[in-house]
Amino acid sequence: MKNVVCLSTTNFDPLPTRKQNIMIRLSNSEILYFDPSVSIIAPLKDKKAFKKIFTFTKNGYNPQENITVYPLPPVLPFYNKIRFINKINQFFVSIYVNSKIKKHKFNDIDLWCYSPSTCDIVERIKSSKLIYDCVDRHSGYVGMINPQVVDNMEKCLAEKADIVFSTAIGLHETLVNYNKNAHLIPNGCAYELFSKSHFEHFETPPELINATGKILGFVGMLQECIDYDLIEKIAINRPTDTIIFIGRTLAGVDIEFLKKYPNIIFKGLVPQKELPAYISKFDICLNTFKSGRLSKDVSPLKFYEYLATGKPIVSTKEPLQVADFSDCIYIAENHDEFLKLIDVALNEPNDEKTNLRLNYGKLCSWDERVNSMNKILSK
Repeated sequence: MKNVVCLSTTNFDPLPTRKQNIMIRLSNSEILYFDPSVSIIAPLKDKKAFKKIFTFTKNGYNPQENITVYPLPPVLPFYNKIRFINKINQFFVSIYVNSKIKKHKFNDIDLWCYSPSTCDIVERIKSSKLIYDCVDRHSGYVGMINPQVVDNMEKCLAEKADIVFSTAIGLHETLVNYNKNAHLIPNGCAYELFSKSHFEHFETPPELINATGKILGFVGMLQECIDYDLIEKIAINRPTDTIIFIGRTLAGVDIEFLKKYPNIIFKGLVPQKELPAYISKFDICLNTFKSGRLSKDVSPLKFYEYLATGKPIVSTKEPLQVADFSDCIYIAENHDEFLKLIDVALNEPNDEKTNLRLNYGKLCSWDERVNSMNKILSK
């Protein structure tokens, strides 16, 4: 039985991301999953964060038999601007993590890290194998960060790691310079869940009962890199069709100008298990990213989830990974072509591309991704 310690950047609940999907599939493993710390000044921005500061004093919980989840204690702010503060934070976090390792009698540990800031904790946690799984261009975040400090911490972590995984081409191209044992493993999908959109019947969700025309759907976080000007153009040019967004809006993202269009629905966050019911009613799945550096640095989960549904996908040429599936999706070079391809996708002549998308979805399942990781880990 392997002992795994995961220092995550995402809480285990409520929204499954790459971290959770990997951990629940690691074979023959006992896992301690640590939710990320909150800053001690977080309540100044969000009063709900006040409770989070003290959650580390509570007992862990078990989302499944072999996984125990613990929240990390709060930390000082500005750790992504000043390296010395990060070292102080990680010293105290290491005391907490090591106490849980001792409690669970872990030894011969595989330590999985997801944040550059963990570069200052890895030597304080005794492990047999250090894995850095890079899922984002962390220095590209907005807020209280110094990109150079974050990039230096990531370089430090990657150099210390035994194995480095990354989700996107741009990330891999950077990290392979720091560690020759670096591997590109894109994100995946819960194929067994999302394929239900194709193979099972669902009642129409309340928000779509009165939807007009064709339903064009987007699932995922509404973040800065989404091409909202393109969405507006679709809304204007297809006024009798319905566009639905499913997912939460990140702070600082301006979507107010889209709310004046009566054919756009903002549903907000939906529990993952309920998503197949919504997607089953989509006529088109939308993948709309702005062009730029980010196109090399992201591997959107929603794209692989779209594939698993078998639904037609109309996409911008970003992120670059969509080009691998050009035989079964519709990739537009610009806004005008995007509008034309919606009509093409709506008139697919047969099920050939549907079956291709389903097959690709299966090949890109989390089971397959983790199998690939396990092969590398076992070498």
